[in-house]
Amino acid sequence: MTAQPTAPTSVSEASSLLAAASDDPRLQSLATWLSGLAEPFSLDMAQWAPASADASFRRYFRIGSFDPAHPSLIVMDAPPPQEDCRPFVHVAQLLDEAGLQAPKVLAEDLTQGFLLLTDLGNQTYLDVLDDDNARPLMRAALDALIVWQKSSRADVLPAYDTALLQRELDLFPDWYIGKHLKVELTADQRATLDRINQLLIDNALAQPKVFVHRDFMPRNLMPGLPGTTGPGILDFQDAVYGPLTYDVISLMRDAFLSWDEERQLDWLAYYWERARKAGLPVDADFGEFYRQAEWMGLQRHLKVLGIFARINYRDGKPRYLADTPRFIDYARKVAERYAPLRPLARLLDTLTDQQVDVGYTF
Repeated sequence: MTAQPTAPTSVSEASSLLAAASDDPRLQSLATWLSGLAEPFSLDMAQWAPASADASFRRYFRIGSFDPAHPSLIVMDAPPPQEDCRPFVHVAQLLDEAGLQAPKVLAEDLTQGFLLLTDLGNQTYLDVLDDDNARPLMRAALDALIVWQKSSRADVLPAYDTALLQRELDLFPDWYIGKHLKVELTADQRATLDRINQLLIDNALAQPKVFVHRDFMPRNLMPGLPGTTGPGILDFQDAVYGPLTYDVISLMRDAFLSWDEERQLDWLAYYWERARKAGLPVDADFGEFYRQAEWMGLQRHLKVLGIFARINYRDGKPRYLADTPRFIDYARKVAERYAPLRPLARLLDTLTDQQVDVGYTF
């Protein structure tokens, strides 16, 4: 998950970063690599500053350019073996082929883990969404998602298969329950969780398959530059081929924003109608489509709870833990709504000693 880009810093701040390269071997290598690109891309090596923080090992910098058509570019530092730039390059090409806005790869050094990218700006949806613009911006995101899904082809991206779904679900007991809550599940509780996980995996695998971004949320969408159509799309390197409802429910039930259920239903209905008209294989019954999306979202909620705990305890990045109550709330509401999932609601009640109003029921 990528934090929103920050505005470019001043020349003096950028220069101090270059000077700091002497204490950072990767920064030194990156500066050397960029020096070789300075002439062909009109780079201004003095204008170099951090562009964003990231939950992974990746770093991003914004570098100036003397080219008026591209006054700044983005540099990705993805250190091997922790990160691999090849999926990013591949998915960037798929998004471009689909006619969507995403950073274009201008130069690459896959061995060192360096990419030079076009710059889509310094504001994300998370920066600009408000009551007045939420509807058009979210609809634009859903329109872009439909274009992305319509471009899907089998055997192009990794499969969102049983093994991957299970690995993600295992993050919840391993990191959130065990490491964060410091609770050891009883045999009955573990059996309950295993049954719920199987229901969620079966739901995911039964859905039609499309390209899945896997983090399609406001923090990874940008309003777009002047003269462009549709949102800019970021943080797509983990894309897979899998369940149709994954990205749409990720957009509705975000890690950093919460929407009332009336708005969620309005946007889901908009997507459902537009997707059907576009020929996507969404279920003909909106109620069944909604159930599929909710159960898919629950799989993601449990995964994210585990990821946020792991980022804290393994990677020393505690700020994501502040958003775990939002995902507990999402998970409990969905679990309470559907009889087969209610044992999970009771387990969450036991683990967190909370209850919640479930709202709409289907």
